Amino acid sequence: MEKHPADQFAIVGVNSDKTIETAREVVKKNELSWKNFYDGSTSGAIATRWNVNGWPTIYVIDAAGIIRYKDVRGDELDAAIERLLAESEGVGKPE
Repeated sequence: MEKHPADQFAIVGVNSDKTIETAREVVKKNELSWKNFYDGSTSGAIATRWNVNGWPTIYVIDAAGIIRYKDVRGDELDAAIERLLAESEGVGKPE
C-alpha cells in the first residue's frame, strides 16, 4: 500500500479476534500495512455500528469519506485502489 498516496484513499481493517494478541498476530502474519482496529468481539462497537459480518473486514474509503469497497483482497483490492486513484485524477469518473 505504500505505493499509493494515503491522502486519496484509506483502508481500514476491523478485527474481532478473542484477544488483542491474536489480532496482532493476524496483522503481522498477513503483512497488513493499513490501519487495523481491534473491536474485542464480533458484537463490539465497531462491528455493530458498521454492520460487520465477517472478520477481519476491509473497507476502502474514498477521499470524501464514502465506503466504496468492502471485503476486497489481493488483486481485487489493488484494482479498487487503482480505480479510486484514476477517479481522483479525473480519469474514469462515474457519470
